[in-house]
Amino acid sequence: MVKNHGKKQRAKKQAQRTGAAYSSAAAGTTHTHEPLPDMTALPLVPHGSWRLLDLDLAARLVAACRAGCVPCQKSLAKKMVTDARPTLAALAGAVYGTLPTPGAVASGPTRLWAQLAREAVRSRSGETAFAAVAAMSGTDASALLEDALDHWAAGDLRLGQLAHLAPADPMGALREAGIEVVTLDNLDLGDDVDPYHLAPAYGVMPMRTDTPGGPMPMLLLYPETEDAGIEDLESRTDWKHWGLHGMPDMDPAWRLRARIADRSLRGLVHVGQDGEHDVELWRASESVTLPQDWWDLLDRAQHILVVGPVADPEAPGALEATADAGELLAVVARVSFV
Repeated sequence: MVKNHGKKQRAKKQAQRTGAAYSSAAAGTTHTHEPLPDMTALPLVPHGSWRLLDLDLAARLVAACRAGCVPCQKSLAKKMVTDARPTLAALAGAVYGTLPTPGAVASGPTRLWAQLAREAVRSRSGETAFAAVAAMSGTDASALLEDALDHWAAGDLRLGQLAHLAPADPMGALREAGIEVVTLDNLDLGDDVDPYHLAPAYGVMPMRTDTPGGPMPMLLLYPETEDAGIEDLESRTDWKHWGLHGMPDMDPAWRLRARIADRSLRGLVHVGQDGEHDVELWRASESVTLPQDWWDLLDRAQHILVVGPVADPEAPGALEATADAGELLAVVARVSFV
């Protein structure tokens, strides 16, 4: 009796440790899925907060998913949902903290949590994101984990934006873990996919400003998606910080495209040396005829002051407050009439 009891206890502990079914552990038929991915880069993401992560559990679960072993996936996923919510938050955060959107096929809990995941990357604080995972029901947590594991199993994580979270280069560690790290620049999207719709989105507001040389047209950018903002503009442009004093530099490579036929703005782009645009910050979704006096000013100036991002452009003093906070970028762009 004592001997059998000891064997049962050892099998139970082994099942808890490995995630294998109790019957497999008791029979000595447990298995692992080699090679286990190196998960040492996982603590770089803030979503699990400061809590200890179970990297061994994460590695075995991802390996089981890549191997297509359903029994191991079920047992290990159950253990993570029940006992390792910080690890779950980190696994999911590595995916949804950087993807522009969670995707239409993601579950409702994942689509909601993805907003917190992206904010955690921007603020480098995962407390709110982790608290949401910790408070999830078992069903919602399982849905989030399943969605995240689809990306981990496919090895298609887009984690380039995590590079600023640590002084060491996390990309090498992620590649060593078997994760293919790609960005929009090297992602082959195919001819039927428009990369503009995968990037952070902005709206524009035509304005005017006074300069020593007279009035000048101004275009104010405001974020339309959560990933749009000062960090995105700093990474995609070489615009300088501007405090509303003097005039920012003029860069003829930046072009505001305007259509004469209906007095409308068509887009804001940066034109490369080959004559093609390499950055598209804004594209008109519809044709809006501009007031005649503003259009005449644009026609006379042939240049425009572009500033942003301003989160709430219609709020009184929003532009000044953004500039005072040191979070306003600006450039003088050329106007291309078509």
